[in-house]
Amino acid sequence: MPNCLVVEDSRLARKELVQLLKKLDQFEEIHEAQDAEEALIALEEFDPEVVFLDIHLPGKNGFEFLESLDHIPQVIFTTAYDEYAIKSFDYNAIDYLLKPIKKDRLIKAIDKLDLNTSKQSNIQLQQVFVRDGEKCWFVKLEDIRLFESVGNYAKVYFESEKPMIQKSLSYLESVLDENTFFRVNRQQIINLQFIDKIDTWFNGKLKIKLKTGEAIEVSRRQSHKIKQLFSL
Repeated sequence: MPNCLVVEDSRLARKELVQLLKKLDQFEEIHEAQDAEEALIALEEFDPEVVFLDIHLPGKNGFEFLESLDHIPQVIFTTAYDEYAIKSFDYNAIDYLLKPIKKDRLIKAIDKLDLNTSKQSNIQLQQVFVRDGEKCWFVKLEDIRLFESVGNYAKVYFESEKPMIQKSLSYLESVLDENTFFRVNRQQIINLQFIDKIDTWFNGKLKIKLKTGEAIEVSRRQSHKIKQLFSL
């Protein structure tokens, strides 16, 4: 069975949720944290597949905590009354639980999880948490076609959305799979799976058209690498 982490600053609420989870017997180990700092330590030490995450935490709130992570486990939010948070859950969080948490509602949330114990990190952790105003998403990397540098932030292109994350393009380049993501110039990283067409451009450069219509100019140095990669 997988492990889980309960992140909740209220000791009473945390213990109540832990007891409910123990009764359901869906997790091998249930770890606890009272704030984002403790949660980060628990993630590194225990590598839980699932996190039950309170929105309102001392220090970083639940959203800010997720935005600080490089890899995102499966997350079920917990909240007492936050209408803003509930509205944001319309944008593909696995689920949210209103406090006080009821057993039948908890069961429905857990049913939405993938609790396959054949370590999920290669798939489910390959996603980023993105927040833009009242919206938030858990976006699989395979669905992202383009990262674009905007100062110390990066604009993330997926579906019709273009929100920002607080990560530099250099950092993203260092952690992304180089077999899937390619830095075409100083400002952009593309998902190679989204390439529709490659054309020759000025001064030995190339221009790439993505399946979603974006036209990307490749730097001279990276054009040489693209030619080698695709045997052009």
